[in-house]
Amino acid sequence: MPIYPNFYQTLSACPIVELRGYAAACGLKGRLYAYLDFAGPTGTARDGLAEGMLALAIEKKKLISGQPIIEAASGPFAAALTLAGLTAGHPVVLVMPEDAPALRQETLLRLGAQIRHSPARSGVNGARRLAAQTAAANGWYYMDWLANDDNPEYHRRVTGPAIVQSIAREGKSAVDAIAIGVGSGGTVTGVGETIKAWTNDVRIAAVEPYESQALGGGLTGPHGISDLGYGFVPENFNAYVVDNVVAVNTTDAQRAAQKVLRTDAIPASVASGAVLQAAAQLIHVGASRSALAILPGRQIVNTL
Repeated sequence: MPIYPNFYQTLSACPIVELRGYAAACGLKGRLYAYLDFAGPTGTARDGLAEGMLALAIEKKKLISGQPIIEAASGPFAAALTLAGLTAGHPVVLVMPEDAPALRQETLLRLGAQIRHSPARSGVNGARRLAAQTAAANGWYYMDWLANDDNPEYHRRVTGPAIVQSIAREGKSAVDAIAIGVGSGGTVTGVGETIKAWTNDVRIAAVEPYESQALGGGLTGPHGISDLGYGFVPENFNAYVVDNVVAVNTTDAQRAAQKVLRTDAIPASVASGAVLQAAAQLIHVGASRSALAILPGRQIVNTL
């Protein structure tokens, strides 16, 4: 086993496991697999993404040593970026609406982030405008993960090729569908473009909350699937590589996360439960004989 130069170097090789127990419990007449993309310090796929986007920014000479990083974010990516940035020697400033949950702000401050507030009435767009203005005024690096192509580029270089290498069988694919949750749009775009460049025999399903169907053109609103369904179509979302959109309600996502822990010992977050439910649905309705769910986060299992 190699000795890695740092913890982040261990995150690129995510395992793919077959969920035999979950498939049997759901009565699926097909094979279901999961790509476990949550081995980092925050327990989400955002850890690898944050580190990867930093590496790409340095590679492209957009980010210099010690330069502060500013981002409009308050969720899992904000936490992942804070840790990745600080360990690489970059102060991290997060911009968020002033009514962002107090507990979330407290957590990010404890991790070492600095926080600046935008007016609550201006929402996410207001936070993004303030981040861009502050970066320009101070010479900081604005990552802009919702629109920066380095987001899907990370998945073109890392996630997509890793999945192709794992599912390729004598020039064909071991799965005929891949379910991917959509938050910033980077994963579905980067993986989708990589898969479609390799073969057209694998369907790409974009997963969003039933309660907030921006991708499907429906109504948007509050939901309980954290890190999916931001209420708008992200700029990084490439609709041309998506074959269909699957909407999963919060209750079904929660139940799927609970079930896969009991059947296969996979500690899936609610967002992962949503993607898992979508993949199982593809098999159940006969749209797929075998499906892969990219699970973006884990839940914390308390010990007794």
